[in-house]
Amino acid sequence: MNLSKSTRLWIGVTIAGATVLVICNLMGLALPGAVAKLTASTAFIATAISVGAARWNYGRIMLVGLVLSWFGDAFLIGSSEPLFLCGLVSFLLAHVAYCVAFGVRGVRPAWVAGSFVVVAGVSLGAMTWLAPYVSDDMIIPVRVYTAVISLMVVLAFGSRGAGATMLIPIGAVLFYLSDLSVSAGQFVKPDFPNYVWGLPFYFGGQVLLALSARQTDGASEPGSQLI
Repeated sequence: MNLSKSTRLWIGVTIAGATVLVICNLMGLALPGAVAKLTASTAFIATAISVGAARWNYGRIMLVGLVLSWFGDAFLIGSSEPLFLCGLVSFLLAHVAYCVAFGVRGVRPAWVAGSFVVVAGVSLGAMTWLAPYVSDDMIIPVRVYTAVISLMVVLAFGSRGAGATMLIPIGAVLFYLSDLSVSAGQFVKPDFPNYVWGLPFYFGGQVLLALSARQTDGASEPGSQLI
């Protein structure tokens, strides 16, 4: 993929911001970490804009998802349960936007069915593992969120089956895994800081999804189709 100088710059800013964020988290530097986080998030939105996302339907819907993710990142700067819930809702809506985008791009039913079996198994396993640690008032939100992110990954593979770029399923899987990292950090609170790998997965996934918004010669302006 031939990327413009501005696109490469914004990708670099995202990587640098994510790296600084991990370091700040390890060192307990809250304010610099918050600045680094929102810098990286802003940069992946700029990445999508720089590849022309606003010029076609798929790209515009992806931009909506990226902006919602920015708000999710902002809410998750705090550590309280209400802020976590706001972040959960923002990311939930972001995943819904990505689902719509993949549907607009077009999906192949056979790929949807095949990926559903694998993704459903992983998600059920994750929910079973998290269940003992999740408070009663958070059970339903977490289950709904897990269902939506699972659907997002399934539709991402369905989109690949319909001829879309591999950036879509790879980005979706990275985003999905980063969500598991956040859930583990919020509820299980393991000794090892999951954000060390979760944050790179998250920002890497968002960059790939942002790059998928580039309209290539082979990407026509399809109608909304989920079959």
